Amino acid sequence: MTTLANRPNTALLIIDVQTGVVAKAHDRDAVVARIAALADKARADGVPVIWVRHENEQLVPGQDAWQIAPELHPRSDEPIVEKRYGDSFEDTTLEPLLAKLGVGKLLVAGAMTDQCIRSTLHGAFTRGYDTILVQDAHTTEDASKWGAPPPEQVIAHTNLYWKYQTAPGRTAGTVATGDVAFAGG
Repeated sequence: MTTLANRPNTALLIIDVQTGVVAKAHDRDAVVARIAALADKARADGVPVIWVRHENEQLVPGQDAWQIAPELHPRSDEPIVEKRYGDSFEDTTLEPLLAKLGVGKLLVAGAMTDQCIRSTLHGAFTRGYDTILVQDAHTTEDASKWGAPPPEQVIAHTNLYWKYQTAPGRTAGTVATGDVAFAGG
């Protein structure tokens, strides 16, 4: 029940699953496989798959680290939104694209849990989107040497936090990959 008018559709938003971003990510192969399965499921159900790709000093356009992970294969008709900030909406083409597609509900997957995933979840939710985190299809690196909890705790905490997120007129929550039901939008 998004607060956005005339936005009945759902989209799968896949954030920053790039070679250089997920190279050292927790449970990388399993998470990337689940993301690939989600993309296939969305396509089969006619739900738009939207890719987001980060760019910075380490993720230089055209270089290997910047490329989408090789196991994933964005189709030529699937948009790739380029970004420079954590929130996938900030100074990008994402909002106009979602408006054009009539999207008011996002299922979110990708990397990094404690950075771009959290920023985009909040960015979407505060902009009026129903925002569902696919609880087993996001990951992060181990930043415990800098004082962060281990990655499995970061992921678990984000899932717990987002499961109970609330705001007027919007829906938040989590869902496991196996329980995602795109049919019907």
